[in-house]
Amino acid sequence: MGNVLASSKPIAGPGGLPPPMPTETLSSIGDGAGAPDKASGDAKPLENPGTMEELHRKCKDVMPTNFEGAKLMINKGLSNHFQVSHTINLNSSNTSGYRFGAMYVGTKQLSPTEAFPVVLGDIDPSGNLNANIIHQVTPNVRCKFASQIQSSKVTAAQLTTDYKGPNYTTSLTVGNPNIINNSGVMVAHYLQAITNHLAMGGEFAYQYGPAVPGGQIALMSAAARYATDLYTWSGTVGAAGVHLCYYQRASEQLQIGAEVETNFRMQESVATIGYQVDLPKSDLVFRGMVDSNWTVGAVLEKKLQPLPFTFALSGMLNHTKNQFRLGCGLIVG
Repeated sequence: MGNVLASSKPIAGPGGLPPPMPTETLSSIGDGAGAPDKASGDAKPLENPGTMEELHRKCKDVMPTNFEGAKLMINKGLSNHFQVSHTINLNSSNTSGYRFGAMYVGTKQLSPTEAFPVVLGDIDPSGNLNANIIHQVTPNVRCKFASQIQSSKVTAAQLTTDYKGPNYTTSLTVGNPNIINNSGVMVAHYLQAITNHLAMGGEFAYQYGPAVPGGQIALMSAAARYATDLYTWSGTVGAAGVHLCYYQRASEQLQIGAEVETNFRMQESVATIGYQVDLPKSDLVFRGMVDSNWTVGAVLEKKLQPLPFTFALSGMLNHTKNQFRLGCGLIVG
């Protein structure tokens, strides 16, 4: 679907531990209920609802990102704007090996945690490259470009432009355009804040090319999110499927997420429940999940203070396929 193509996250390196980059904080959603005796001009104005790809982010962030094998990542800051990383993966898949990563953060400071442009990527000894560029062109317009090169061929290219208005966001994504083969994907998003708790929008995805039945296909879907300080409901409904998510902050240490994803074409549906436990005094974060395919997964991350080390332990067990995957990682810096 277009939500995947419209993602602003960089194309991650193998193993699920991409180079660190500035993360965009979700716009806080306040209480929109004003006092009945106040004039309408005193009511709290509607806030920007964020982008469509952020619709399910709170629930997705609770779920663990599992990896397999041994992993060592060393991050080294060369200056306030430039950082490099060295990653070694040891596993049974083709992602095993060494990767070099670099990230440059520009001097256009928009907030204490955001500066642009951001250029980051990683490459392996065979020349396989993941590259991302993010730039805030104006206070309202942000452009994101992602590209992937495998075996000396461009296997993926994507350009996204987001425009954030006072209470709405519109996005346009162009993916894998090919003038020679006359193929590509275009995705348009619109998300509007109805109240300070409710946002609604839609997605239009269009794909064309010789490999597409009939030469072209178009899909539309509707989206909505209802959020408070403690919980969030979100969902997308379209001809291709249904995706529903629920997130709740149960306490300062515990967050819970649940999602149901249904694919009409494949005639399958998967339900997942996940949770995240934060223990700040122990510098420990634990994420776990279980789904309807009888898959259980968990990731533990422990900061080894006062050293700049983070130890990660991953495990995933699929009872149906009788498969178990274990991962152990160390992040330095």
